[in-house]
Amino acid sequence: MMWRGHWVPVVDTHADSMLDVVYGRRHLGERSDSGQLDIPRALEGGLTIQCFSCWIEPEYKPERALSRQLQFFDRFWQEANANTETLAVITDGPSLEAALASNRLGAIISVEGAEALGTDPGLVRIFHRLGVRLMSLTWNERNALADGAGEDPGGGGVSKNGRQIIGEMERVGIILDVSHLSEASFWDVMEIRSRPVIASHSNCRELALHPRNLSDAQMRALAGQGGVQGITFVRDFLGRNQDLDRVVDHMLYAMDIVGDSLHLGLGSDFDGVENPVPGLEDVTHLPQLADHMSDRGISDPDVENILGGNYVRFLRSYWAAEQSRG
Repeated sequence: MMWRGHWVPVVDTHADSMLDVVYGRRHLGERSDSGQLDIPRALEGGLTIQCFSCWIEPEYKPERALSRQLQFFDRFWQEANANTETLAVITDGPSLEAALASNRLGAIISVEGAEALGTDPGLVRIFHRLGVRLMSLTWNERNALADGAGEDPGGGGVSKNGRQIIGEMERVGIILDVSHLSEASFWDVMEIRSRPVIASHSNCRELALHPRNLSDAQMRALAGQGGVQGITFVRDFLGRNQDLDRVVDHMLYAMDIVGDSLHLGLGSDFDGVENPVPGLEDVTHLPQLADHMSDRGISDPDVENILGGNYVRFLRSYWAAEQSRG
């Protein structure tokens, strides 16, 4: 994004646009009047990197979860191959730098809820080979790996099988996403993990009492191990006014709790909501978000950190460590 006279990377760690693609409603490479994100609009809005979530609908779980997940991967790669001039798939450090140096939208495959794995670590390796680089153990419900946020209050933690899956994710280099975990599962992850994790799309529980949001203690723990929290635009997770101003409220609150801007990013949930926040109707409105952050007193360096600088540094560090591990 060109902002304040210079280029600023913008990274969004969660959008559900692939669901429309899988249903055949539209293509990523074509500008659409429906939905909130496609490649032309993303480039217009200054977006640099998008994590494209592959979320399996509940009716496919658990028996048909794997076949449905593979359909998402297949359609993603069809879209990527059809749009090589405007989309750059990111899987490692060199492809990250190539995407940043180009005028294309960088794309990362993410998985929201790992039901398709069952309990098989071998499928983690296969998912990695198919391009997956970000994955959460659960959506909202309980599965064989962990309890999701929908089980709170009182949800349990990560299972023995979940611990094995986390270990294999860390070994092959799939980033663990703690959004959608129950609180007990979150704290288990903090104890289990040996590599940094992120919360791709979660807000602040003190501002909106919702099980999908993070407590102050969780935000501090996430930041303390080098993670990033993606502030999301979902109305239910914003509380109160549910507007552009409220999005910035969550940013300011998280900065105050953590002590700096170095562990915040964007996790829009574009195409995952039917009623978008006014002022953030689609991805083309991201420059207005940057301006509003500045108007609310967030310094230019902090705005740039939150828009994408923090996630770019996170990915560079994660994949540099990957390369050093051989």
